Amino acid sequence: MIITITGFLFLTGCASTTPPANPHNLCSVFKEKRSWYRHAEKANEKWGTPIQIMMAIMYQESSYRHDVRPPRPWFLFIPLPRNSSAYGYAQAQDGTWDMYLKENGGWFKGRDDFEDAIDFIGWYTNRTRRVNGVSLWRADLLYLNYHEGWGGYKRGSHKKKPWLMNTAKKVHSRASNYGAQLRRCGL
Repeated sequence: MIITITGFLFLTGCASTTPPANPHNLCSVFKEKRSWYRHAEKANEKWGTPIQIMMAIMYQESSYRHDVRPPRPWFLFIPLPRNSSAYGYAQAQDGTWDMYLKENGGWFKGRDDFEDAIDFIGWYTNRTRRVNGVSLWRADLLYLNYHEGWGGYKRGSHKKKPWLMNTAKKVHSRASNYGAQLRRCGL
């Protein structure tokens, strides 16, 4: 009996961390992951960033996978250190995550927890507005700040990366699509 209950709890825990079946439709995502909408709405109310933009950034960063990390380089058969400390839904790096925790309280928060990750994205984009004057409705520019950091964006490091500029356009397009879907799904 105990083994059955433990197994059920383990599988239930796994099911809650699996990515949504249809990540291209925000209504479908929120219908499948009901608590996600409440958490996204809470982050929107707290930080002002539109839900569709936070979700588009999260999708770009992790495809809604809770434990994703950048690939590890290898030398022959020896694993080398990762090139980045990015982790979780938001792909938050250690230093930036630590800054977020310091400003917002860090007890029991994790980058692999959706609620904390969406709040982090809201915090980061809100701070981007204050630091670099980017509108909270400009998904492309918010994403460039997110990827390059506030200083990198200010220096224009993104302008030398055509692939990143294209990615920012995709984030902007996804946010627009998500916004249109969100207005129709009646959540």
